[in-house]
Parts: sequence; C-alpha cells; structure tokens
Amino acid sequence: MASNISSDLIWECTRGQSAFLCKRKSAGGMQFSRDPLNLVNKHSRKYDGFLSDKAIGINSSDKSIILTTKKANKANKPASMLQTSTFKATTPARNLYRSIVNSTAKKGYRADLRAEAVSRASAIKRSQRPVKADRVPKLRGVKARKEKEVSSE
Repeated sequence: MASNISSDLIWECTRGQSAFLCKRKSAGGMQFSRDPLNLVNKHSRKYDGFLSDKAIGINSSDKSIILTTKKANKANKPASMLQTSTFKATTPARNLYRSIVNSTAKKGYRADLRAEAVSRASAIKRSQRPVKADRVPKLRGVKARKEKEVSSE
C-alpha cells in the first residue's frame, strides 16, 4: 500500500522549502539535504528519501553503522515505517557491504542506489577507524650510524 499522493507532486511542492533543505551561497548556490534517507546528502529528486516508497539510509552513531530502510507497506503508519539494523564497528567490511546489498536487492529497493549505499558505509567505516599514533621512522644505513655516534658521545 503506497501513499495516495504522487512523489513527483510532493517534490514539486517541497523542492524550494523543506525541513531537510540546506542552502549554501558560499558554495556557488549548492543545495544540500539533511534527510537521513538521503545517501549522498544532495538535494535532488533522485536522492531524496522522504519521497520514495522504499528508501535506504546509512548513518553513523558511536562506534556503529545504522542501516535504515523505509517500508512501503507502512506508508500510513509513521511510527513503524522505518526499520533499522545496527552493525558494530568491528563488523568486517565485506560482511557489512554484503548485508547492505542483500537487504536491499531482494526486497525491490532501487538498484541504482546500491553503489552509493556501499560507498557511504565504507566512508563511515573508514571514519570510525582508530587513528594511528605518529611513529618515528627507523633510521637505516649512514643515518643510523651517525645517530648512534651522536647518542654514544
């Protein structure tokens, strides 16, 4: 059961002003979206998730990745419309990507957004990686001998 109003009509009504719209004059008039179901945070008809009956959203929380899917059969029940799956930061990358693709491929979600979903999950996983401390390079050859002579004196 889908919404009674066309998603094209909703887009025409909300594209100029929306709670998710973020306009930037400094970036050449670029328009961004804060929609949690928007995979690339770009304000366009293609990527806005609140318009689609079935949408995918990938966000981060502390040490985890959250996959949010919108269920088309719950369009008139906002409380149960979104389904979330949480993956720990320790989840292997291949398992994470496989589960994202499998959860969207079999249920009729948009195939053209799968690559964006995987790339967003990859970026979030990369940002949650612990930062390595600056390590001092090990000196070799002539430089090591000079350093050894200086330290022994």
